[in-house]
Amino acid sequence: MSSALLQLLVLAGVAIFLILRLKNVLGTREGFEKPTTPAAETPDTRNTRAGGFEVIEGGPDHDIIDHVDEHSAAAKALAEMKKVDDDFVVGPFLQGARGAYEMILMAFESGDLSSVKDFLSPEVYESFSAVIDERTQQGLNVEATFVGLRDVKLMDATFDQTSAEADLTVRFVAELTSVVKNLSGDVVEGSPTEIKRQRDTWTFSRVMGTDDPNWHLVATGE
Repeated sequence: MSSALLQLLVLAGVAIFLILRLKNVLGTREGFEKPTTPAAETPDTRNTRAGGFEVIEGGPDHDIIDHVDEHSAAAKALAEMKKVDDDFVVGPFLQGARGAYEMILMAFESGDLSSVKDFLSPEVYESFSAVIDERTQQGLNVEATFVGLRDVKLMDATFDQTSAEADLTVRFVAELTSVVKNLSGDVVEGSPTEIKRQRDTWTFSRVMGTDDPNWHLVATGE
């Protein structure tokens, strides 16, 4: 047997040995696996783990407690939502709410709700439409520019276990310029250069665990 072939066989043997060691340490996971149920422990065995310190597995869900108090009713509601809908995550929801707020707000300011109608409950759509119709009847036109969001905060969360309906209330603090003009183009209110701060508290609703991923704006307030 040549020395080159002998070296190749030795290297192959070492590689196989390392792969087996890694599998023993790390295990093999394919897709989602439920955590294995830990064996029952006595107080003595618990206290001897990790050099005498008790090891707590799992722990609080930071996706929840980063946004609401850990012991609040809102935290419990969010946890129930996650049990019903595996795809629900609070952080990405708030990111989506940021985009929805800007899109809906600017559609309202421009007087055209067609692009956001599917994201509004019938009651909110009718309320917004009534204000837009009143502006039109008065011959007023709004020119607005969205500057940005200074703050987005989850204020409350509720979950109806019977209907699986979730409601999330979010406070927005935005900055924008807004000018109201009459039919002659004269400025009635506002300034094109003055940035104003606007605060809104909106409630979004969705039935969890359904195929429809969209949240709908169901209530507005300051």
